[in-house]
Amino acid sequence: MTATLDRLSTERLSNGSLANVTLRDVIKTLPKECFEKNSRKAWQQVGLSIVMAILGYVAIALSPWFLLPFAWFFAGTALTGWFVVGHDCGHRSFAKRRWVNDLVGHIAFLPLIYPFHPWRLLHDHHHRHTNKQEVDNAWHPWYVEDFTAENAVMKAAYWLMRGRIWWLASVIHWAGIHFDLNNFAKRDKRKAKLSIVVVAIFAAIVFPTMIATLGVWGWVKFWLMPWLGYHFWMSTFTLVHHTAPDIQFRPSESWNEVEAQLAGTVHCDYPKWVEVLCHDISVHVPHHISTGIPSYNLRMAHKSLKDTWGERVRIREERFTWQFMRSIVDHCHLYHAEHAYVPFKAIRR
Repeated sequence: MTATLDRLSTERLSNGSLANVTLRDVIKTLPKECFEKNSRKAWQQVGLSIVMAILGYVAIALSPWFLLPFAWFFAGTALTGWFVVGHDCGHRSFAKRRWVNDLVGHIAFLPLIYPFHPWRLLHDHHHRHTNKQEVDNAWHPWYVEDFTAENAVMKAAYWLMRGRIWWLASVIHWAGIHFDLNNFAKRDKRKAKLSIVVVAIFAAIVFPTMIATLGVWGWVKFWLMPWLGYHFWMSTFTLVHHTAPDIQFRPSESWNEVEAQLAGTVHCDYPKWVEVLCHDISVHVPHHISTGIPSYNLRMAHKSLKDTWGERVRIREERFTWQFMRSIVDHCHLYHAEHAYVPFKAIRR
């Protein structure tokens, strides 16, 4: 593929360093097919997510109490597929027409009570500033001195979210920033308000109806528990995609875009049923090279990146195991300028 690059890009790729390589250079090495939108594949993903969610809710309705946790977890994983469809819409990689992306994105996010435009705008910020310390709005670690200076409540919350209770962190992220209009530029406030109003109307109609017909337990059983299952995957994917004991967040003055997106993003292999239901969102390295790659083309793009860049850059590939999660949640706690992270136990000593 390097033969397709222009002369300048070829020189940049041959100097043995990422310092002079731009993200555009990397993108040029990807096959053009990676960026092609296929409406059949896109709508097949929508159909799969709808069918799997229905199966999940049927399982919830029919399961005895001791099988409910499994039904909840399956339904939550299926709902994560709805999020990934909306995720493609937010990046404009689902359909060629913007209004289709916006419409499908809003609908896909409704059961999750996620306002589409606020998420889209804040998520774009994450992509522009991935692993940039104090700027990235997804999981950037606190400085040691900031943590020690915080009050007991904030310390406890951060300690829990960076440790064994990581799977609830996405709920805090959802509630904390997506409904605050102060987080958006003046030009974006109208769209943000629209999405917030849409989910508020949905919740105001659906939740009371569920409680009136199914009772509070019915609301918990059919909405809250699958929703928490969805947030387990949101928390896990977000944490795993950019966290490892040796992945360095960097301050703005030393941050390098290619290093952050290519070497600072983790590909993680999950059980096959999870990857199918979640539309390969775990194939995350090419997604950070270009958000224009539809989710059904991510594996093609990942193979290309490995073939072209694998000898020069360590493209992180992990497997989702409890041992791997422990390497993150037991160590990757507070920012260190040279060694990436300091665990909580180190500052207690």
